[in-house]
Amino acid sequence: MAARATLPAMPDTVVITRPRQQAEPLARAVAALGRTPVLLPLLDISPIADQAGLKAVLDGLADYALVAFVSPNAVDAAMAHVPRWPAGVPIAVVGEGSRAALARHGIDASNAVIHCPHDPAFSDSEHLLQALDLALLRGGRVLVVRGESGRELLPDALRAAGAEVHTVAAYRRSVPELTPELAAALRALLARRSDWIVTSSEALRGLVGLAERLDGPSSVARLQQQRLIVPHARIAQTARALGFAELTLTGSGDERLLAALQS
Repeated sequence: MAARATLPAMPDTVVITRPRQQAEPLARAVAALGRTPVLLPLLDISPIADQAGLKAVLDGLADYALVAFVSPNAVDAAMAHVPRWPAGVPIAVVGEGSRAALARHGIDASNAVIHCPHDPAFSDSEHLLQALDLALLRGGRVLVVRGESGRELLPDALRAAGAEVHTVAAYRRSVPELTPELAAALRALLARRSDWIVTSSEALRGLVGLAERLDGPSSVARLQQQRLIVPHARIAQTARALGFAELTLTGSGDERLLAALQS
């Protein structure tokens, strides 16, 4: 059997696949480590069409027993319409990225109750539910702020616990088109090994789809040789199912992603 081709080492480069809105601070931190960040946004984040409808829902935040944000994008999109967080309304987030997004908008443990998973290695809806006192939410109104599409696990579980759950879409996300510019950038990155920070299962699936459209199986094979650094166990599971073998699971938060780059 012929030996499997290996890619030349390129330990300096770190590919950051977050949406551009959240990529810049991490890129600056990567550069401060002496590494070379390359931005390759794999999800385009855009406003929803019905901004008036979103604002109308957010104007009633004080009526909810809990408001859950499923991502930093949900936080940022919603806070554009919330000049001040209503006192006494608890917040739930699934990861440290969303907690950091809240902090950028002036909301932290000093002025709001913020629930999140106990273990940062498992920053997802399942572990957020374990951190909530669901009995206290029975009969209460809960708002889930999310993208136009997403998992139903959190709303369904809250309804099963007896809460009156409302969902509102705050943004839309989509995998970018394979333009000539993106194809050239992706082909250059796949020619060598790099560290790739991937913070979304949807983005990872989109990346594999882009590689398939680039040069077919050969591009996918080169992609599978890259080292992935992921913050959530669910993304690691997605990566293994897609054929990636070299994975580092860090837990939620940029400081853990940066620590992995130095290991």
